[in-house]
Amino acid sequence: MIQSSQVIARPPMKTVLIVDDHAEIRRLLRMTLEDQGVALHEAASGEAALAMARAQRPDLVLLDLMMPGSLDGMEVCRRIRNDPDLSHTRVIILSARDGLQDRAAGMQAGASGFISKPFSPAYLAETVRRLDTAGTPVAG
Repeated sequence: MIQSSQVIARPPMKTVLIVDDHAEIRRLLRMTLEDQGVALHEAASGEAALAMARAQRPDLVLLDLMMPGSLDGMEVCRRIRNDPDLSHTRVIILSARDGLQDRAAGMQAGASGFISKPFSPAYLAETVRRLDTAGTPVAG
């Protein structure tokens, strides 16, 4: 029985890592999600994304496929999926490359979902809410 003087702890805030090499896209994603009650972190490259994921252990990574450097989004997704410390992390790929082969490769790499660019901010926010509550794969 809970007495009125007891305080019930809320679950920890969800953490989302936004990964895109374009600062404007990261800004738009941040603006879309900042009212969702989540802690937001950003990375501009695959290398930075992996370092940030290992440091922050996000609940969700919003991941662009095409990024400069030695690690593209597909490889980042694979490495997140293969890291035992990040096994809880869901990855949603955000990409303008939305052919069937790209989608299949993303899911095979371990993505929880794939959203084609461009997309509406409302659709992204709803997708994140749906994934958080249901844990179902996302395709859009």
